[in-house]
Amino acid sequence: MEAIEELSELADATRQASALLADDDPSEQPAQRRGGSSFLTVVALGNIGAGKSAVLNGLIGHPVLPTGENGATRAPICVDLQRDASLSSKSIMLQIDSKSQQVSASSLRHSLQDRLTKAGSFGKGRSEEINVKLCTSTAPPLKLIDLPGIDQRSMDESMIGNYAARNDAILLVIVPALQAPDVASSRALRIARELDSEGSRTIGVVSKVDQVAEDQRALLAVQALLVNQGPRTAADIQWIATIGNSVPIASVQSGVGSESSPETIWKVEVESLKSILLGSPQSKLGREALVDSLAKQIRTRIKVRLPNLLNGLQGKSQIIQEELAKLGEQMVQSSEGTRVIALGLCREFEDKFLQHITGVEGGGWKVVASFEGKFPTRIKQLPLDKHFDMKNVKRIVLEADGYQPYLISPEKGLRSLIKGLLELAKEPSILLVDEVHRVLLDIVSATANATPGLGRYPLFKREVIAIGSAALDGFKDEAKKMVIALVDMERAFVPPQHFIRLLQRRMERQRHEDELKSRSTKKVSDAEPSK
Repeated sequence: MEAIEELSELADATRQASALLADDDPSEQPAQRRGGSSFLTVVALGNIGAGKSAVLNGLIGHPVLPTGENGATRAPICVDLQRDASLSSKSIMLQIDSKSQQVSASSLRHSLQDRLTKAGSFGKGRSEEINVKLCTSTAPPLKLIDLPGIDQRSMDESMIGNYAARNDAILLVIVPALQAPDVASSRALRIARELDSEGSRTIGVVSKVDQVAEDQRALLAVQALLVNQGPRTAADIQWIATIGNSVPIASVQSGVGSESSPETIWKVEVESLKSILLGSPQSKLGREALVDSLAKQIRTRIKVRLPNLLNGLQGKSQIIQEELAKLGEQMVQSSEGTRVIALGLCREFEDKFLQHITGVEGGGWKVVASFEGKFPTRIKQLPLDKHFDMKNVKRIVLEADGYQPYLISPEKGLRSLIKGLLELAKEPSILLVDEVHRVLLDIVSATANATPGLGRYPLFKREVIAIGSAALDGFKDEAKKMVIALVDMERAFVPPQHFIRLLQRRMERQRHEDELKSRSTKKVSDAEPSK
């Protein structure tokens, strides 16, 4: 497993460098950091049935991804791998919310199969990706992305680009050995060439070589690819030959027993490939060769990108030096200076927060939209018709004023109607408070990320976000109490003038109707003598 060890060391070094460039704490666990390095991402491209999942299972060291006709990948599966050499070769730890649970390969495979089946039953729409975090002793610490077959109708190039267009992700172009003679027409290869014209992050994999053991034309095409003598579009890409998982596993279990390690399986795979592809270089055969190629390709890509990364690092260093010059070197070395820096960062955060609240590009418009959009809509959806139904009005009036028919005005009944109506406004008002609270929490996080000074102090930035969020939680509770108090105040204070105005409007309306009626009657009477 020297190849796995070498790739693990490279991955650890890459992650530490990436954490430093991103202002993360290198001592944190990879799962706690804000984002992983795209240098360590491997995206599998290929048609349905090309053997993508089987190849990735070979890298994982366990058959956790569904394969075969019934296991067709219908949604992107992202497998985030961590390596723990202290685990046994058969152990798989599933990580969920910073907790680990030991699972078997078969149970995990069946679980993924069920999720893929459900994803396929929803129709032709784009399926959401499935994320899995695993820790084993057999897998390199990479992020493997198993995409659905690119010849599926639901797979458009924009979806492929979301994963494969990442600037440093390794593209694994998987072509079945039976299609090796026609590799130049492979859509997966064409997409990889469009995204990586230099071939600096592309590896070709010829899968299922055991299925063409008797097909000389296919074998010759495979051997040509392995020695870089294939078509022009494929000649400058590293090609690795693999076989189906069932062949080496069956061979090992029949010869050695069921307690077979990944090393033994890989050796049997190489021997099987040697017997099929006579004269082919061993460095191009099997999963170990694939791991070696991945390590070389990651190194190559880092070397290509290193000048740009160094330029960015130098630019960041220059900015920090300028800021230190402004603040004064002595300030950073004293507690008073630290407080001054902290207060300055808080003011910078406050200015950014006000910009987000009042500016067009920030989230302040969402607060206005909550008041002018959803809140009026919820008010309009209140059951007013039911509340003012004639039967309900009669019931309330009778219950409020009694059964005496000689009362001049059912004032108590009207008051009861208004109080009940205002009570209905409490729920939409409280929902409005919750909605505005969520918007403000998002604005706090966005403001902190947009404040350059806080970006240089990740721990302090987290504290600012936590303090701001806690303050908003307190404001939310106070706002709910205030909303309820305002509604109760309106319910308790319904002045007599309100009912007087109602009566005056009713009398004015009746007077206006009588005037119109008398005018029309007069016109009719004047018209009759003229006839």
